Amino acid sequence: MPVTTVLFDLDGTLLPMDYDLFIKTYFDLLAKKMATLGYEPEGLIKAVWKGTAAMVRNDGTKTNEDTFWDVFCGIYGESAREHIPQFDDFYRTDFQKVKDVCGYTPEAAGTVRLCRELGLGVALATNPIFPLVATDSRIRWTGMTPADFDLVTTYENARYCKPNPAYYEDICRTLGVGPENCLMVGNDVSDDMPAASLGMQVFLLTDCLLAPEGEDIGRYPHGGFDALQAYIRALK
Repeated sequence: MPVTTVLFDLDGTLLPMDYDLFIKTYFDLLAKKMATLGYEPEGLIKAVWKGTAAMVRNDGTKTNEDTFWDVFCGIYGESAREHIPQFDDFYRTDFQKVKDVCGYTPEAAGTVRLCRELGLGVALATNPIFPLVATDSRIRWTGMTPADFDLVTTYENARYCKPNPAYYEDICRTLGVGPENCLMVGNDVSDDMPAASLGMQVFLLTDCLLAPEGEDIGRYPHGGFDALQAYIRALK
């Protein structure tokens, strides 16, 4: 079946990064900011991880946003929900410093632009564990804007997470396309390549590869941006 839509992962794909350094920098900044509201750093980080784990397990009965805050408030009490504006403000301000530990490659925007030139739809299929305000920032660090994509998945508009195939099915329903008409591009074997189970084509970008030890990546089309662009051109 012809591919009409390309789904791109963000972190480690369009936005180069060392994931461990990204997480450490992000949490250090978040803990420092939220300490002003009385959150003890270690407890806050554990609560965020618990909320994230709940989003990954989400069965679709509610949004990832509601799932996260239900868990977080289960730890800190319902009054913690009143701090959502402060968390959002963190992503607009202090979170911008995380850009310093991320990379940049013009090939990211160039590849999205190539898809558009070929008449392909483009979606940002980033794991929806962040709010829009944080995802908007990370998109802009790539030199692009949310308007460059037909869909951007965030914790507000998603009900599943990677690697759940239902996450990819939800994207297809939203875009009105079949999985067989999609190509999923990502750097994470465990999170991105499961899209193939639905009949999607996949491409494993290896610039910031995340793969289990001993994983045979040869079973997936793979390579850097040059190889990806050649693969996309061949679709047409």
